[in-house]
Amino acid sequence: MSKAKLRAATVGGSADEIEAAFYEALQKGDIDRLMACWSDDEEVVCVHPGGPRLVGLENIRQSFENMFSNGVIDAHPEHVRKVETVTSAMHNLVERIELNLPEAPATAFVLTTNVYVRTAQGWRMVAHHASPGTPQEIHARSDALPPVLH
Repeated sequence: MSKAKLRAATVGGSADEIEAAFYEALQKGDIDRLMACWSDDEEVVCVHPGGPRLVGLENIRQSFENMFSNGVIDAHPEHVRKVETVTSAMHNLVERIELNLPEAPATAFVLTTNVYVRTAQGWRMVAHHASPGTPQEIHARSDALPPVLH
């Protein structure tokens, strides 16, 4: 499918629909569909768990191509919290990653923030920031959190 057709497939809709398309592309290892979810703005940002800040579409594309060379990413968004306005949306969520390791299947959790903006072409991702997480962090209450300096 051409890039123009992929872009047309993601035009309009909502930030939720772009997010669903992003995770479907991860699960299928489809780099073109994944990149069609991103804004054309060269200031887009991506941070993978434990990785550096990647700025720009080429750097982001290369990072996902490298990941897909090892197989698809079986990521499932859960526990989504949203802040949305007319022109932007921020989704904070937990990615449940199913790992098919040779020794035994396993599950990992990633704490993620996805940011979307409404562009002339429709909603697009401008930031994907993911950090390693643990199952305990999924249901943490604010009154139960340890003190953190930041």
